Amino acid sequence: MAEGDALITRAEGVIVGVRTADCVPILLADPQTRAVGAVHAGWRGTASGIVQTAVRDMAQQFGSSPNDIIAAIGPSIGGCCYQVGTDVARRFETWLPEMGQSAEPSLLDLRLVNQLQLRALGVTAIWVSDECTFCNICYSSYRREGEAAGRMLAFVGSRKL
Repeated sequence: MAEGDALITRAEGVIVGVRTADCVPILLADPQTRAVGAVHAGWRGTASGIVQTAVRDMAQQFGSSPNDIIAAIGPSIGGCCYQVGTDVARRFETWLPEMGQSAEPSLLDLRLVNQLQLRALGVTAIWVSDECTFCNICYSSYRREGEAAGRMLAFVGSRKL
């Protein structure tokens, strides 16, 4: 068993997953190489390009081509509700230039940034949930519930043939 904010594998019958409660769950699958990945992208991971690292690692370790990878970006706190201070906002100026201009707290759309990062590498098959975990009480939200928040599980794997 391994732990981390991003896990990738090509082992048949192995499932990788992430637990989230506002952070962005991203699942990756390459039908050509049968490689899969699960990424937990909070603001720190998104700012450091964790999803791009996972895609690059899939290419390096398993021969995946970004244009073959299918990505699913799951429910997370949306740009409608995720308010961040200027120090955090400025870390996203590369992807959202307006974030570097604000002198006040800003609303940050982590799903959008992760989608832009995937597209920059050539991943084009991207499904993005429009569900906000903070707005919708059906989802666990750390920002809404604090430490008592439950966690959602997103997982992916490749069946044995």
